[in-house]
Amino acid sequence: MSQYSGTLLKGMLMTVQLSCITVFFGLIFGTIVAFMKMSNFKIWKIRPLNLIATIYIEVLRGTPLLLQLYFFYFLMPALIPALDDKKISITVALVVNSAAYVAEIVRSGIMAVDPGQAEAARCLGLNATQTMQKIIIPQAVKNILPAMGNELVMMLKETSLASTFFIGEIMTQCNIIGGITYLNIETLILSGIMYLILTSSVSKLVGMYERRLAVSD
Repeated sequence: MSQYSGTLLKGMLMTVQLSCITVFFGLIFGTIVAFMKMSNFKIWKIRPLNLIATIYIEVLRGTPLLLQLYFFYFLMPALIPALDDKKISITVALVVNSAAYVAEIVRSGIMAVDPGQAEAARCLGLNATQTMQKIIIPQAVKNILPAMGNELVMMLKETSLASTFFIGEIMTQCNIIGGITYLNIETLILSGIMYLILTSSVSKLVGMYERRLAVSD
């Protein structure tokens, strides 16, 4: 710890940074996918937006994250040579994966709002867009944010798979230290402690927020 504290801190910061970026952009793209899945837009009898979103969610949730990381690791440089950076490729893969899960979180949060709320808003003269913006979404946020906290906890752990590509997060740094010192068991225990500190801290914050929501209800 004393000799490699700087390296370990660098790995922890990289893990937090990667997780926060992933969840932030995952929330943006996941919300878009969620609204696509709930869309009633039709071409003849087909709902194309719903179909695209459903396929996206099923494929991303039905295949291993490590497979997706490899796919984007090799795909991104081929499609966009200017983005031939493994950190960018891995980050994009994590965002794409997270968006599939966030889409279901957002959709379920909106669907959990009492349908009577929308009916009452229509009776007051609000159109569909105003109803969603002023009535549904503010209530859905209470359902979505705690689940997003759990998504951040999951992402903190899932970034460990990025160590396959040596991008500098906790597992990468601990593997490097283990290779130098030949103390592989000790470094694995140390990495587990660091992940536990991060995930338990986020879990505590999520728990505090959920208790505040319960009081406000």
